[in-house]
Amino acid sequence: MAKFCLGQRSATITSCFCPSPNLLRPRYLKQFPRFLQASIANDQPKIPSFAFAFDIDGVLLRSSKPLPRAHRALSHLQAHRIPFILLTNGGGKTEQERVQQLSQLLEVPLDTSMFVQSHTPFAEMANGHGQENLKDKCILVVGGEGNKCRGVAQGYGFNNVVTPSDIITAYPTLWPFVSLNYHRPFARPLAQRTYSNEHSPGHPTLKVDAIMVFNDPRDWALDTQLVLDLLLSIRGHLGTLSSKNGDSKLPNRGYQQDGQPELYFSNPDLFWAASYHLPRLGQGGFQAALEGVFNAVTGGPENGVRLRKKLFGKPTQGTFDFAENRLRQHRMFLQGADDAPKLRSVYMVGDNPESDIRGANDYKSPTGAEWDSILVRSGVYRGGIPAYEPKVIVQDVWDAVRYGLQKEGIDVNEMG
Repeated sequence: MAKFCLGQRSATITSCFCPSPNLLRPRYLKQFPRFLQASIANDQPKIPSFAFAFDIDGVLLRSSKPLPRAHRALSHLQAHRIPFILLTNGGGKTEQERVQQLSQLLEVPLDTSMFVQSHTPFAEMANGHGQENLKDKCILVVGGEGNKCRGVAQGYGFNNVVTPSDIITAYPTLWPFVSLNYHRPFARPLAQRTYSNEHSPGHPTLKVDAIMVFNDPRDWALDTQLVLDLLLSIRGHLGTLSSKNGDSKLPNRGYQQDGQPELYFSNPDLFWAASYHLPRLGQGGFQAALEGVFNAVTGGPENGVRLRKKLFGKPTQGTFDFAENRLRQHRMFLQGADDAPKLRSVYMVGDNPESDIRGANDYKSPTGAEWDSILVRSGVYRGGIPAYEPKVIVQDVWDAVRYGLQKEGIDVNEMG
């Protein structure tokens, strides 16, 4: 049976946000917490060729409360130097803030190098590592509590961020049913560089270059109206209407063919596990509502029109690529060198068949690693035949860890 020596642990909780896996290089070692450095400094056996990836809501936590045996599962893996990352479709906070909160709730030292939120890959579009560079473009950040997502976007490196609160405060007639008392505390004056009078001489308007839904919107009605206006506009100029809309001679009948801003969603989750006993609508619910309104306005698929959008988060290939790269870099630091054994298998533990299980089942690893899906009953999934079948269904995260270790030939009888 395979055995792994116990590693050192530290009660110190620290974090350092690394917006791109390209920044995870040895010269940044001093930024990492002591429990990682201790593993590197000591002459310990090589880490195993397998690892774990855990969803958070419904697997480790439920409405910010630790689920039973979550601490036990993570601390066991850390003590035996078995790598893992947290891969969540949640978000709305900075990685530093969320990791510190999780470390305290779960009583396990964690670091941002082992953590991926739904919008973490957005950072690639601000730091020049992605295919698109939106660093200095005007970004409309949608969703989240108060101003938190603005701070997240600015932390990623986006230099020109606006929010629906900014816009409705500047243009209060844009949506007549809004509560300005809610939005004013979070609003900031629109910078002059965001204005243009190209399409409205003498009446400057805001020009938006990209729409990024970071987290679940709190005001669906306002956000739907605002995003719809921009999708129908002339090159993202708020308050304009493209003459190409409805043109049957153009692709998509002219819709989103006039330089309108790209639309990004950080995750497609229709439901998530909150404190209520039934699953609650998530960002995927807002996406479906927005798409329904867009289809009603444009005629939708029956009229040859589809909403053009870019999806991030589980179950997308891009997010799993990002997560696997983050996991490989984390393993390198645990080993302390580039000679860590090749990552052979990853056990994805989740509660949502639509995102966690589907994503792991469909993922094609560029390095050949095999992702095994494990579905737990502690969150969204409660029973029956899931829409996407996992390799195994277990009760909770501790049982999931036991399953993965047993499959790797490790004696789990002594684990309890």
